[in-house]
Amino acid sequence: MAAACKKAARPLDSVSLVAVSKTQPEDAVEKVLQQGHRLFGENRVQEAQTRWLPLREKHPDVKLHLIGHLQTNKAKDAVALFDCIETVDSDRLAAALKNEMEKQGRNLPCFIQVNTGEEEQKDGVAPRDLPKLLAFCRDEAKLNIAGLMCIPPADEIPDLHFALLHKIALEQGLTQLSMGMSADFETAIRYGASHIRVGSALFGVRENTIPV
Repeated sequence: MAAACKKAARPLDSVSLVAVSKTQPEDAVEKVLQQGHRLFGENRVQEAQTRWLPLREKHPDVKLHLIGHLQTNKAKDAVALFDCIETVDSDRLAAALKNEMEKQGRNLPCFIQVNTGEEEQKDGVAPRDLPKLLAFCRDEAKLNIAGLMCIPPADEIPDLHFALLHKIALEQGLTQLSMGMSADFETAIRYGASHIRVGSALFGVRENTIPV
């Protein structure tokens, strides 16, 4: 990260490392916690509850980002547990988050997930539909939209997708970008990432998993 930031003429503290702890064993997560890291990303609400409710008793300063798809029926638990929701992708989810934040007295920063490759099997809003969803989130749901998030297609070079997300963010007056994983975080930093989501480079690749 330091080398990538230096190459991009950016200060190191302009990029946050989200340690992707999904599916990792407890001892691996504990080792990262012992090194002083406190920002983690989880894909599933239930798995995150099981892991972090007890861990937060020992490490109350941990911050959690939800980086996986969120179903509206899990909005209540997500708002209670997480400190940032990175995967807002529909009016319906935005409305559910609004209701839960009002009930719980929370105002979580959120990212809108953009499906930059317009892949049918992937979550996220198409780039052309982003302005409409962003307007709903800001004007109707009153969500605190901090930035945009994307996961480029696995079989394409990420540069064009990171550049596109950066361009859209500038057009919409957004400053934060969650993009880049273990294999391409240096590229993401070059294109302005404020958050990189790194799993395997920190924890190692687990069997039957795709590197993150």
